[in-house]
Order: sequence, then C-alpha cells, then structure tokens
Amino acid sequence: MISKTSEYALRAMVFLAEHPASSSPLLTIAAATQVPSGYLSKVLQQLVRAGLLTSQRGLGGGFSLARPASELSVYEVVQAVDPVSRILECPLKLPEHREELCTLHRRLDDVMEMVEHSFRLTSLADLLKKPTFPKVLDPKKAAESESPAG
Repeated sequence: MISKTSEYALRAMVFLAEHPASSSPLLTIAAATQVPSGYLSKVLQQLVRAGLLTSQRGLGGGFSLARPASELSVYEVVQAVDPVSRILECPLKLPEHREELCTLHRRLDDVMEMVEHSFRLTSLADLLKKPTFPKVLDPKKAAESESPAG
C-alpha cells in the first residue's frame, strides 16, 4: 500500500517521536529502525527539506522532530517522501472516461482517498500507544551493567 521509502520515513519519525528529549544520530536511528544508513540518510534529508525534522551537525548533533509528535501527521510524512497517488484522470486516456472515471478507477481512487483520510487523521503521537523500538541505552550505563560486580 505504501512504498518502502514511506515505511522507512515513518519508522524514523516514530523512533524520533519516542525520543523527543534529544537529537539522535543517523546511525542510532538506522540501527533501531533496521533501515540501511545510506538510504535512511537520503530519507531524513527529504524530511528536513519538508520541514518535518531538524538536523544539527557536530558533537551532540543528529535529527529531531521539528514539531511535537501530536502535530505531525502520517500524511505529512508520506507526502514528503513518496506522495499518495490519486487517480484524477483515466490512466488509459480513454475519451469516454474524460468526464468521469470508470468503475474500476473510481473504486481504486476511493480506496486511496480513504487511505489519505486515515493518514491525515493519524498523528505520530497516535502511533506511540505502545513502544515500537527498544529503548536507546546510554553507552556509559550499558558498559556499567556489563562489567562484573566484584
């Protein structure tokens, strides 16, 4: 129903919504969301250009949501990377379908309209009802928990 690019963008945005307190580096997002970092880099830049993410270079840098998760819709994320395709005219360019889509294409467009409507009504915050990704561990705390007590 949606492209892999849209899926990856949504995974990244949900991860960032789950970690709103700080910027997350590309490699952290890629590892947590199981998205190849090279591909994810391009997707995240599209989201930055669309104004959905902010990015900061350097130490402590990374990506973060540009607005609260409750103000970002699934629709905005998908539209930024691979827009929902609606059928506005006959794909076959048939003259008899110039004024009105045939039943098949009308039905397909109706489904896409429902998907679009659902995406518009769903915020990233709505997707946070249950944690999606494992908590990102503080490297220092992780090292402490791994060292033998003694």
